[in-house]
Amino acid sequence: MVVKEVPMNTVQTQPDTEATSRLMHFPVSFFAMVMGLSGLTIAWKTAGADMLPSATLNLGIFTSAIMLVISGIYFMKLVRYPQAVLDELHHPVRLNFFPAFSISLLLLSVVWNSHEQTSLLLWSAGTLIQFLMTLYVMNSWIHHTHYTLSHANPSWFIPVVGNVIVPISGVHLGFIELSWFFFSIGIVFWVVLMTMILYRLFFHEPLPARLTPMLFILLAPPSIGFISYSALTGGLDNTGRILYYIALFLSMLLLSNILRFIRIPFFISSWAYSFPLAALTIATTKMGHLLQSFWFDMFAKILLAFLSLLLLWLVVQTVKAIAGKKLCQPE
Repeated sequence: MVVKEVPMNTVQTQPDTEATSRLMHFPVSFFAMVMGLSGLTIAWKTAGADMLPSATLNLGIFTSAIMLVISGIYFMKLVRYPQAVLDELHHPVRLNFFPAFSISLLLLSVVWNSHEQTSLLLWSAGTLIQFLMTLYVMNSWIHHTHYTLSHANPSWFIPVVGNVIVPISGVHLGFIELSWFFFSIGIVFWVVLMTMILYRLFFHEPLPARLTPMLFILLAPPSIGFISYSALTGGLDNTGRILYYIALFLSMLLLSNILRFIRIPFFISSWAYSFPLAALTIATTKMGHLLQSFWFDMFAKILLAFLSLLLLWLVVQTVKAIAGKKLCQPE
């Protein structure tokens, strides 16, 4: 009887292949986690850092650690599978999440604004990369060969309208005119892209379930716009009110569709709920401070409580999805 010898590496091949596949399909949209966690940290700091200083510090450290981990994994993907990264750069949806990296740096500069040198370094890197990504994405849109109106979705705000985040730390660091430059880019193209995206939502097929959470991104531009504008002007005027109240209306519009969102299973795109809601929470807290209004203060506290529970749910669901190997799969 002849016994056929089985090679030693036969059993080891599958795990290596699976790990390779998961790294290859690690999406750039993972940086939305950092945006959401940064937004929560800033929301707690804005609400009153003196209440829970150790908690906000630990949350900032945790967010920074997540940023390092995701950046490290994506850098490994870039080194080992550059073609997979290029494929994402040419993808009509995933392309828009590359600036989530620079926006994460900008938000971390706000998280660490009490450490001026660290904040300046993060802000400078984030601002430069955001500007370069804006130029790259807009050139891709203008000289496209594969985009159609059906590709338009709220994630298109991230590369261009994301520039409105620059003034939040920029004003604090003393870069006033540069902050106005980036604010102008973001706020003008918000109006342009908002028109395009609403046209697509009104007259074309609905977003697929996987992309539906991105509707919450509609909240972010006016909310962040209000925060940046009030920082640039040093107070509250009628333009600031318009920005805040359109964000408030959009939140009501989304709330009226809450059952649709509840029925959607967890995807990595579910992190799109987090940062826009954090932006509205921060804007409401700032509105309460500027108006000295009890009602706005109470509304901000309710939003902060809900935001905290939402982030806890997102973290738990993400850990479960990673443990169940449901993420980083081919489309």
